[in-house]
Amino acid sequence: MDSLARATLIVNPKSTATTPDLVAAVELALGPGLHVSTRYTSAPGHASQLAAEAVGDDAVVVFGGDGTYNEVVNGAPPNVPLGFVPGGGTSVLPRALGVPRDPVDAARAIADAIVQRRTQRIAVGRVNGRRFCFSAGIGLDAEAVRRVDARGRSDEGKRPGDLAFAATVLRIFAEARLRFQPQLEIEGSGRAAFVLVANGSPYSFAGPIALQLVPDAKFDAGLSFVAPAAVRPAVVPRLAARALAGTLHEDAVVLTGNDLDVIRVVCDRPLPLQADGEDLGDVTEAAFEAERDAVAVLV
Repeated sequence: MDSLARATLIVNPKSTATTPDLVAAVELALGPGLHVSTRYTSAPGHASQLAAEAVGDDAVVVFGGDGTYNEVVNGAPPNVPLGFVPGGGTSVLPRALGVPRDPVDAARAIADAIVQRRTQRIAVGRVNGRRFCFSAGIGLDAEAVRRVDARGRSDEGKRPGDLAFAATVLRIFAEARLRFQPQLEIEGSGRAAFVLVANGSPYSFAGPIALQLVPDAKFDAGLSFVAPAAVRPAVVPRLAARALAGTLHEDAVVLTGNDLDVIRVVCDRPLPLQADGEDLGDVTEAAFEAERDAVAVLV
């Protein structure tokens, strides 16, 4: 009887680093001790469907970016371990989990974890019913995600990278003249200009720089958030410095919450919502919920 473990490899061919040569190299790195079945996504939401079809597999491995990881976490069968190979422009989740940044090295490490049955259970978040792997937000970061998406993709289907996102955030600040008034209410905490919610840290990356915007967030705990009560020109340099230093949560004008099961937000008007860098549209209310010990990841 064949005793090799079975794994489905889900590949997003439109992700930044998923070239045909790299896909072949990842398959080879996974292959020696595994039966690997490669499936390619063809449209938004397809990764969720492919993950749902992996019932009975020993693992699902994803080679794509954060949006693809998000779809797989929302579609994968319960208790099937998940592995994440960096294939996007940022690939926050595998980097936050300590997976090697090189896709082939990552695939080798994940293959070994499958064979050795080495997993770690992590918490995920859920906002208005949709799971997120590492971060979600209402307001500033969600608006930046929307604007970057509006720029479209390259001829190869690739999304703009970290520099485009950083430039977009700066443009939003410039348009607002460095001033953001309170526009939402966080139940039990107060009013804020925008809110960043995370179930792990870092919140994101700017190239090699880890952005520890919600540093108290842990993959083995509940949800944490930071939310500036208001942003005025005089405090922008200080908040920016704290954001880069990982001490934004220590500022007197920033609301915080840690290890929470539920964070409820009501907006004064419809505001953009994002989860793992995916635009989820405008909302007037949002319920962020922690799912503790929700997913087994291959590490």
